[in-house]
Amino acid sequence: MNAAGILQDKGGDAFGVQSTATLQEAAQMLDEKKIGAVLVRDTGGQVCGVLSERDVARQVARQGAAALDRPVTDCMSRKVITAHPNDTLDELMSVMTDRRIRHLPVVEDNTLRGMISIGDVVKYKINEAEAEAEAMHNYIAAG
Repeated sequence: MNAAGILQDKGGDAFGVQSTATLQEAAQMLDEKKIGAVLVRDTGGQVCGVLSERDVARQVARQGAAALDRPVTDCMSRKVITAHPNDTLDELMSVMTDRRIRHLPVVEDNTLRGMISIGDVVKYKINEAEAEAEAMHNYIAAG
């Protein structure tokens, strides 16, 4: 399984907010869509950052409710780490673990294909492990 396969199964939706949005608006989208991160797009529509629920929580912890009036650009991660559709589950997991991130936009030829979460990766890793265990069981049972 690779990133393209995950997106084919789950869909290529990658929700985003404009760079002019407030943390409150971004938090509402995270809640409404039941997602953990949104892409931040500049006025030209280009991805300029990622804002996670952790980013929102960190700002509220530091500044209280006043943080919710701040623009997302003050709090987002500007260095957007991306995956390629051909990246394997192990490669995705490695990047997420090494960079300590939970969401990866999948980009091919400068075109956004979707967003993958650590939960997606874990789900497919479990599926792979179960399939391998089943194959081993069948092999042993066949004698």
